[in-house]
Amino acid sequence: MAWAVDNFVPILFLGLFVFLLSGFPVAFVLCAVGLLFGMFGIILGLFPVEMLQAVPLRIIGIMQNDTILAVPYFTFMGIVLQKSGIAEDLLETTGQVFGPLRGGLAISVIVVGALLAATTGVISAAVISMGLISLPVMLRYGYSRHVATGVIMASGSLAQIIPPSVILIVLADQLGRSVGDMFLGAMIPGLCLVGIYVLFVVAVAVARPSWVPAMPVEARTYREASGSSGYRSLSVLFTVATIAGFAAWLSGELFTQMNLGTRGMSVDIVISVVTGAATAIALIGIDRLFHFGWFSTLAVRVTLLLLPPLVLIFLVLGTVFLGLATPTEGGAMGAIGALVLAAIRRRLDAVVLRGAVEHTARLTCFVIFILIGASVFSLVFNAADGHTFVEGLFEHLPGGEVGFLVAVNTLVFFLGFFLDFFEIAFIVIPILAPIAEGMGIDLIWFGVLIAVNLQTSYLTPPFGFALFFLRNVAPRQDYVDRVTGARISRISTEQIYRGAVAFVVLQLVMIAILIIRPGLVTDQLGVRSTIDPTSVIIKIEPETYPDADDDPMRGFRVE
Repeated sequence: MAWAVDNFVPILFLGLFVFLLSGFPVAFVLCAVGLLFGMFGIILGLFPVEMLQAVPLRIIGIMQNDTILAVPYFTFMGIVLQKSGIAEDLLETTGQVFGPLRGGLAISVIVVGALLAATTGVISAAVISMGLISLPVMLRYGYSRHVATGVIMASGSLAQIIPPSVILIVLADQLGRSVGDMFLGAMIPGLCLVGIYVLFVVAVAVARPSWVPAMPVEARTYREASGSSGYRSLSVLFTVATIAGFAAWLSGELFTQMNLGTRGMSVDIVISVVTGAATAIALIGIDRLFHFGWFSTLAVRVTLLLLPPLVLIFLVLGTVFLGLATPTEGGAMGAIGALVLAAIRRRLDAVVLRGAVEHTARLTCFVIFILIGASVFSLVFNAADGHTFVEGLFEHLPGGEVGFLVAVNTLVFFLGFFLDFFEIAFIVIPILAPIAEGMGIDLIWFGVLIAVNLQTSYLTPPFGFALFFLRNVAPRQDYVDRVTGARISRISTEQIYRGAVAFVVLQLVMIAILIIRPGLVTDQLGVRSTIDPTSVIIKIEPETYPDADDDPMRGFRVE
């Protein structure tokens, strides 16, 4: 009995690990382990039986959690947008824009993946859509199978880190931080990861041009009646839009210099992109209204196709970043915008609505039940002073703060091979967050680091979801291409796994960059209050205590 008391926390973790290997749903495993070891702890005298009275109160608290309310909104928005055909149109058009370049098709997949991440936020939809549409085209024109499969899986999983990501909402809740701050902090790292992917494709195009060939001339469908490609007018339109966006950026800097407020780079990027897009749309409208003929079909199509996702990005992220709406309100506006977009495209019907509602209900119930199970487990863990045990494991690590972050990210990376990202967020983060905060680590920075790390779980076998999604849509048998008539060999599971390796390494590089440069996250949050709420003292002076006829605030002083 004495040995069990001294080793209660390690036995608790061992029991959780054994039950997880049993194959039961994680939510029920967490509840069962928590209740079982809770009763075991009561028998050992570690804590009183009254402790279990907190379980119903915790469940009620979860149901009243306003932060989790954003999850169904963003999930519903993503499913409706998936049905609206936005991914198909974006992939087709961006493929035509970048296709003439070596590696252009891969770059178009990365760009569309980033846009889908900032609008739909649904990884399964992004990977499946790009696998069905882009993979046959890349195979048709001789792309390396490792590059093609890796780019599709990595780009589809960008929804893990680029706001509005569901996992960012969950991490903000578990860390006790604002979802808006988590979105702001993750924006620049997400865009940096997009840039790293693009640089990788460019490097491959230089070192191994045969792996990422350009599209042949006959495959470029957008051509004018005169025979021109339309790229000149697209370049002019892009230049004018860029100048307008840069002017918006300068206005933001002037806004800060005049001490009218503080705005991080994330806010400036959203404002600049929206300003540039609005300028391009205005020019297209003037051209069409007065029949000037300034812009090509390609320029018009690119502009009009970028409009819906940019409007949704502003509705969801712009209003949140500018403080005009909470993340939950932004998600509600995004859901309405997705319905409007689907209706405009004539894709909104009872089947789409029912499918979106059912998928949203399933995912939301999944999140809530795991959260309930994790809450029961953490109740027993905290009652047994588990945090003291975990702190003892980390206090002797070399390197201080950096050593702790390296150790935590190594742990999370290997857990990602076997556990779902929700399970890691609900089980591991509540244990590690108090230790990180005690070491003076900014929890928004800590959360973004974990989010980037959890993105690798989509690409690492044996349970990487992106691997499964692409395997389901990649050709399992040799087939004859419908355009060229050439015989294309199948995609093997080994090729899909090998394609993920390079992008897992790139994601680990991004984690290292964030550890070295925390300002990529923290600089986006602006000036935050440094007042410790626990240091606020309200004093009542007896000699001036207010009576019924006095000012009710007289006699109170806040320090």
